[in-house]
Amino acid sequence: MRTQRLHTDRRMSQIVIHQGTVYLSGQVGESMEAGIEQQTRETLQEIEKLLAEAGSDKEHILSVTIYLKDIERDFGGMNAVWDRWLPEGVAPARATVEAGMCESDILVEMSVIAAQRE
Repeated sequence: MRTQRLHTDRRMSQIVIHQGTVYLSGQVGESMEAGIEQQTRETLQEIEKLLAEAGSDKEHILSVTIYLKDIERDFGGMNAVWDRWLPEGVAPARATVEAGMCESDILVEMSVIAAQRE
């Protein structure tokens, strides 16, 4: 079966699809001056857009890894946005960790694995 790569440059692809599984690279919001809630909303909007392009949606997310710049400060705010975004009964496997970010203004980054819709 063919592996499909979308939005690819030399170092990475935003989307990789293989055998009905969608892999998204780490996604961040656009408003780097914003707080955790806004950055989380923007990150989730980008994830939704990429999943739709790949033939999936948030109800088909299998796993997500969430990276927070400051887990003690931002865990609650990120979770408040996450809880409003994700429908009841479709929670994926999830890990949330504190991490150094590639740019100092990034507060949250998410990497997603999802199934394509049947």
